[in-house]
Amino acid sequence: MSDLHFTIDDKPTFIDAVWRWGPRISLALLFVAVGTSKFSSHGGWVRLFDQIGFGQWFRVFTGVMQTSGAVLLLVPRLAWIGAGILSLTMLGAVLVQLLVLHSVLFVIPAILMMISAFVGAQARNWI
Repeated sequence: MSDLHFTIDDKPTFIDAVWRWGPRISLALLFVAVGTSKFSSHGGWVRLFDQIGFGQWFRVFTGVMQTSGAVLLLVPRLAWIGAGILSLTMLGAVLVQLLVLHSVLFVIPAILMMISAFVGAQARNWI
């Protein structure tokens, strides 16, 4: 049951729909692409996860989490869970970039983590 009650004057507008769905769809497309790219046994992800030292199972696990989180973003009642999953995977990426790889590239997953958190808060109607 939804707490949203619309009157004729309160109907969501096209701008409301773009505000609500634009970030979700964009983030979902990005994480489907990034997550599914981790399933390939060739390429940069294999080398990166070798450097991290957790094994290739962790590459596949991360891909599953990112792809699943992206799909959940597109289910209105579960979007906040998907955003949480994506935020946590990006927190892990930030920590790996800082503590294991000692790289300034931590900024990229940090930004994606904040965007995911924003989408999650938006999905819960906190903003």
